[in-house]
Amino acid sequence: MLSEPKTLYKLMNLYMLKQVNFPLTNSQLTDFFLQHEYTSYFALQQVLNELLEAGLIRVHTNHNMSRYEITKEGEDTLEFFGKNISPAIIDDMDQYLKENRFRIRNEAGIISDFYKSTNQDYIVHCEVREGKTVLLDLSISVPDRDQAESMCSQWEKKNQEIYAYVMKTLMSDS
Repeated sequence: MLSEPKTLYKLMNLYMLKQVNFPLTNSQLTDFFLQHEYTSYFALQQVLNELLEAGLIRVHTNHNMSRYEITKEGEDTLEFFGKNISPAIIDDMDQYLKENRFRIRNEAGIISDFYKSTNQDYIVHCEVREGKTVLLDLSISVPDRDQAESMCSQWEKKNQEIYAYVMKTLMSDS
């Protein structure tokens, strides 16, 4: 076992990110660490920042969510030091990912964000992904920030319905 808990938490994050073929959100990583009482929220955020600074993970952030993925350097580090994670902890991580895989994949695959355009309106960008593959990419212009925020919120609730409608409409002959 490692003597430095932060080093262990770093390896645990790298392990979890390596086990999935899509980015994990900050809240998904936090959920695991807090649910299993491995560390505090603030200690985990410090560990994630140190992993970012070291180039072992990268983050994609939009207005409401941060998604993390492992880098090649992170994979190399995990390959070299991963044996220092105890089998019991690996079992905890594997079990968590197995039990929550469907929910985690759905959460990671639904992306919405907005930004102000040069015309002073807002562009709402919505995506449905499966792994790293983009299944649907939609950008819509709206006149104000409130509408942009509302659309992002609605996308999280209605993305499956919208995706199904688009597919059905575009695939039909009529």
